[in-house]
Amino acid sequence: MARNEQLIRQHKLLQLMEISRFGRTLDELRDDLVADLGLTKLHSRTVRRDLEALQAAGFAIQSEVVDRGRVYKIGQFNQNAVHEVGVSATEMIALAIGRELLHPLIGTQYWRGIETFWNKLQETVPDGVYDHYQRYRKTLHVFGSPAKSYEEHAGTLKTINRAIVEHRVVEIEYASVGNPVRQRRLEPYGLAVYQGSIYVVAVESGIPNPDNQTTGQRLRNWKLDRFQSAVALSEYFAPDESVDISKHLSKSIGIFSGENPTSVKIRLGKRAAAWVREDPWHPEQRLEPRGDGAALLTVPASHPREVLPKVLSLGLDAEVLGPAEFREAVAVAVKEMHRLYQDDGESSDDSAGT
Repeated sequence: MARNEQLIRQHKLLQLMEISRFGRTLDELRDDLVADLGLTKLHSRTVRRDLEALQAAGFAIQSEVVDRGRVYKIGQFNQNAVHEVGVSATEMIALAIGRELLHPLIGTQYWRGIETFWNKLQETVPDGVYDHYQRYRKTLHVFGSPAKSYEEHAGTLKTINRAIVEHRVVEIEYASVGNPVRQRRLEPYGLAVYQGSIYVVAVESGIPNPDNQTTGQRLRNWKLDRFQSAVALSEYFAPDESVDISKHLSKSIGIFSGENPTSVKIRLGKRAAAWVREDPWHPEQRLEPRGDGAALLTVPASHPREVLPKVLSLGLDAEVLGPAEFREAVAVAVKEMHRLYQDDGESSDDSAGT
């Protein structure tokens, strides 16, 4: 059998034993391998050799005799060292993937924690376990994360984090896109990572509230990239204990989350409907068939700018039906794009440089 097939089989063996609290017999492991890997046949002797090879590599595979026969399961690497964490190759792969997805945090205190923990794991696990991890890790590649880092914002992030824990008001200089720098005072409740960017979930302090909005309704997500400075003041605020940040962030398809999102209806053609089925926009979306593969999508959104890029990416295969504010936002964008593309691109570029 080819080496990569043996590697896949042994990795599946480890997974089967990791999820089995009471262990599995050789025959049970063989049957599970045949079913999970789509094999036509597999001898118990092959499974035994794989187990012996994994034990020789340093995996803490234990066996004991029970009523149904001898069972095999994963044990701890060092059961006497209560402060050590036993980690499997499968768990190392999961951690490695998560680490790569969090690359935008490089330079922050969070990344330093990730790196020190990762380094400890690599030093702790037996060489055979680490070698198995390295070989199997090559089967999965992670890419597409934003090419950015918050290293320059490490000091600001520390200040915000301390203010969240201590419930302190933060004075910031904030530069929204296209607007001058403004001084703001925030009551920060938490941090959120969305599509590789960090946001501070906060209420703006000292702003009148004539409509008597709740704290949840007044929460806004402030992008850390736009912070020019941040100072934790000697001024404290009483946090609203009813605020649920996770709930606040889950109510919309984008980062413009709010207490009362709008249900947006979008007509999708056959191809667009298929794409949205493959990659849903939101856990609570509804996709109603309309014949010939088309569908009506209903999805929560708190701001037209959340819907705009998604709809435009689908071209003529998507149409916002309502509410009017969201439909108008797309219409205005399409009109402006039409005006832009009426001119010859090269001549427009030449005139821009003169």
